[in-house]
Formats: sequence, C-alpha cells, structure tokens
Amino acid sequence: MTDSNDKTSVLLEAREVACHYVVERSPWGSARKVLRAVDGISLSVARGETLAIVGESGCGKSTLGRALIGLGAPSSGVVEFQGRDLYRLPARERRATRRRLQIIFQDPYASLNPRMTAGEIIAEPLRLHRRVRPDAAHDRVIEILGEVGLSAYHADRYPHQFSGGQRQRIGIARALACDPDVIVCDEPVSALDVSVRAQVINLLTDLQRRFSFTYVFISHDLSLVQRIAHRIAVMYLGKIVEQGETRRVFDAPLHPYTQALLAASPRPTPDRMSRPAILQGDLPSPLSVPPGCRFHPRCRYAIDGCRTEVPPLDGAGEGHIAACHRKAELDLRGAAQAHVGPSPALQRRAQAFANADNQKQPVEV
Repeated sequence: MTDSNDKTSVLLEAREVACHYVVERSPWGSARKVLRAVDGISLSVARGETLAIVGESGCGKSTLGRALIGLGAPSSGVVEFQGRDLYRLPARERRATRRRLQIIFQDPYASLNPRMTAGEIIAEPLRLHRRVRPDAAHDRVIEILGEVGLSAYHADRYPHQFSGGQRQRIGIARALACDPDVIVCDEPVSALDVSVRAQVINLLTDLQRRFSFTYVFISHDLSLVQRIAHRIAVMYLGKIVEQGETRRVFDAPLHPYTQALLAASPRPTPDRMSRPAILQGDLPSPLSVPPGCRFHPRCRYAIDGCRTEVPPLDGAGEGHIAACHRKAELDLRGAAQAHVGPSPALQRRAQAFANADNQKQPVEV
C-alpha cells in the first residue's frame, strides 16, 4: 500500500472543509439556524488506496464524499486534486477534471434514468466528455459491460429489467466509462441483498487491482470496511474523530465512539456474545452541536474538560490519530475486542442437549 503521508503520492486532499446550510433566516436575512453537515474536516487519499469513511447515518459522510469530487461546493476549506484547488479551476479545466472524479450512488435504481437503456446510460459520459468517436461508442460500451460482469445483450435493456445487483453493476460501469482516477463509493451495497453484496465488493476489489483506482468508500458496515479499506476515517456529527490504518483502528481503537461501533458490530460466533453497545441516546442534531467534544453527551468516559474544550485530532505517530482528551490514559483495546460468555439462554439450551444426550430423552428447551 502506498504511504498516504508521502506528499508525492497524495491524489486527493481536503483541508478544513466545511459544508454549512442555512435552514432558517431572521426577517433581516441573517442566518438563524445553520445545519453543520461537515464542520472542518482534513484528510488525504493516496493514489491506489481505499479510504473508508464510517459513522452513523446523518453524520455527514455522503455530504463529504460529494464535496470531495466537486458535486457540492463546500462553505469553506480547500479540496485539492493532484495539488490543484478543485473549486478554483477554470471552467474548461474543471470540466476535464470532472471525468476523473466519479461516484457510485447508494440506490442502484433511483440513480439510473428509467427511460434510457443500459447502453445509453454508459454511453452518455463517453459522449459528454468525448472519450471515443461516435462510431466506436457502442464497442466501448460492450467492453465496459464485460468488465463489470454483464453481457452485450444487456445493453438494450432498461433498468427495470435488471435485478438490484445488475443495476449496481451498471452504475459501476457508468463510473468506469471515463477512466477515472478517484471513485466515491457511497454505500454501494447497502441497498442490495446479502447474497449479492459480496459479488459487488469482489468486483470493486478486482477493478482496483486491475486499473489502480482510488476509492473513497462510504459505509456503516464495519465488516465490509475491514475487508476492503486500507485506512479508516471515523466520522461523528460532521467531524473526524479517529483515523488510521484499518488494522490499527480495529485492533486498538483510540476513541470511545470507535470502540462503540466495534462493540456493536455483529460477530460470526453465535455461541459467544459481544459486549452490548455502550452508546447512550441518539445522535445530536447538526443544528445544535454540543460544545466541547461532540461525543461527550453519549460517552461514559466524559470528564468536565470534555464538555468545554474541543479535543485536538492527533496521536502517537504512524498515522493513527484521534480526537479524545483521554485517549492517552484509556486502554480501549480490550473493551473493543472483549467478549462475554454465552448468554444464560444459550447455556440452558446447551445443558439441555447434553442431559438429553446422556439420558437418550427428547429435548425440552
């Protein structure tokens, strides 16, 4: 994996990016209520790596992802692609840059035009960006369909004639059409059946290996993130609270929110129960952000300083950083990985089967 700290390898970088939206104004026109969807985020993505952005619904993940590729201008801050400010490029250069930044949307049906065939959907970006000659567009569409596991005859079908997994493959094919450098995957498998999710993830992994794509993978499914991501940025209420290599974040989380996410993640061991989620209450509204550490109303480790002082996003080195006043004194490794024994119900059931086996009697549980 490329070292994301090497400035020569950084492909996409955000510095203090904020996306604020005025939802209510006073009679004099001043902002009365401001929704802080993204509030001062800095991160970088190296060429060929996958950066996962995880967090609860409503924390601003999708808003950040769109801002990173030019789909929504931030209120403040800078987004640089290959060292150039994406939102300050001349119109002609910005159009040329847009083709290199693509997105795969969450809903594979709503993101496709129902009046266009799959072939027309994939050919549209080719035509807009003049990637191929008009007489060669059809052959290129067939080639792209093959790359995502579809056949030539699929080009003449409409979106409603496909399954959910096939529709998402068309969305991926549309993103591939312009030979992009960065692809934002905005929860690309959350709307699919469990049996189809692995196929789509395998496809994305294979495409990255073949074409050296750079992914910004937005998800709330930690099991997927652990499999596909090189680095993880944990987001809470518009802020990054922890960031680091996937293995380090999973093995030794520095922030209590990351610990809670890991504790709540299902484990493939039915005879052993994970510790219950330690989050208290609901995600606060971005219209009324808590002072100090934004996580303190739900954190069992909060102290007085957490309620008044904003914690800096830093760490002990090797790129693993977190925004927590107590990260140096808390050992969250054991709490995140710990398991409790089998539940009383499972214990009773196991004992019943053992007794029945010994006595050769029917089981009553």
